[in-house]
Amino acid sequence: MKERLVSSKKAPLLLLSFNLFIVMVGIGLVIPILPFYMELFGANARILGLLVAVFAFMQFLFAPIWGRLSDKIGRKPLITIGLFGFAVAEFVFAFANGLWMLFLSRILAGIFGSALMPTAMAYVSDVTTSEKRGQGMGILGAAMGLGIVVGPGIGGWLGEINLAIPFIVAGIAATLAGILSILILPESYPKEKREQDVLLEAGKKQDNQFVVMGKALKSPVGFLLLLVFIMSFGLANFQSIFGYYTMQRYHYNPSDVGLIILLVGVVGTVVQGVLVGRLTKRFGEERVVTWALLISAIGFVLMTLATNFMLVLLTTSIFFLGNSLLRPSLNSFISKLAGTKQGLVMGLNNSFLSLGNVVGPILAGIFFEINIHIPYLFGSFVMLFGLIMTKIWLARKQRTVAVES
Repeated sequence: MKERLVSSKKAPLLLLSFNLFIVMVGIGLVIPILPFYMELFGANARILGLLVAVFAFMQFLFAPIWGRLSDKIGRKPLITIGLFGFAVAEFVFAFANGLWMLFLSRILAGIFGSALMPTAMAYVSDVTTSEKRGQGMGILGAAMGLGIVVGPGIGGWLGEINLAIPFIVAGIAATLAGILSILILPESYPKEKREQDVLLEAGKKQDNQFVVMGKALKSPVGFLLLLVFIMSFGLANFQSIFGYYTMQRYHYNPSDVGLIILLVGVVGTVVQGVLVGRLTKRFGEERVVTWALLISAIGFVLMTLATNFMLVLLTTSIFFLGNSLLRPSLNSFISKLAGTKQGLVMGLNNSFLSLGNVVGPILAGIFFEINIHIPYLFGSFVMLFGLIMTKIWLARKQRTVAVES
């Protein structure tokens, strides 16, 4: 009986991991291909940055809406809607014949992708204990990391046959994942609990997103949400411009870029799937987060010093290591402080994540045209700033606990 119960909890987590993997593949496969799409349609690095940013901006706008909706109607409907919508977006990108269709595709992908990711995190919070939450978030993080890793590899490999093929494959995979979710994914948030929460929320005024985010910054999870922004800014800074950076500096093609991210991302996948749960359990989320910020900052600087393929591989591995430690440990930390508002808080989490993904590519595109190294040097500065602020926040938090005790 006990083994059956454990198995019933593992199956939804595995399906959620597969769903997030598919979505992140769809996001990741554009990395080695976008520079060549920009050449095809006569665009530049700034347009590339905007194309990446508009996806994240839609996530920023819609994530809290989906998060609140998942608290009202359940997690399963939002997950399936997100998958089918994302599939449509991938098909639009595959058959684009102008920049406007590329932007339309990224807008749709951002809207529906934001329905899936925070809802999946809330789902994990529903079905795990506080002690096991870090491990659960680590597994989701590993799936997302693996998708980002495999995505560029698939994009680079299939893109050399035809630029549209990777997006057709991603659209088909997302459609199949949506069908599987309808058939076998159980609902994690019972109707009785949803109705009880609706009654508790009845009559309460619903503030707009920016007001909610402002209030969230003053809440116990406020500083951690700021760290989510910093983390996502750094990763978006790297991903959005990496294809252009390697194309101009090293004359790499899509398959070269995909291979690099595939190889170094294995490091991140192993870290998230195997090490994060153990490290957070042994050292606590606070220490893991601070070390991850430092490693990420060092990785940014070292990337500008790489002069050959092996050094590019090594320095990007260091950056991926830091970011892979940071994401799930930070999500676990936030989840523990979220209490019963997992859907709302994870929606806010995704909003700050998306805001960083908006600002990162835009600034990367602007800085890149000034000097190709500036995006990574500025990314290092931002991560170090986050590290310093984290140390200050933790010190104040410890003093507050000491006074209250």
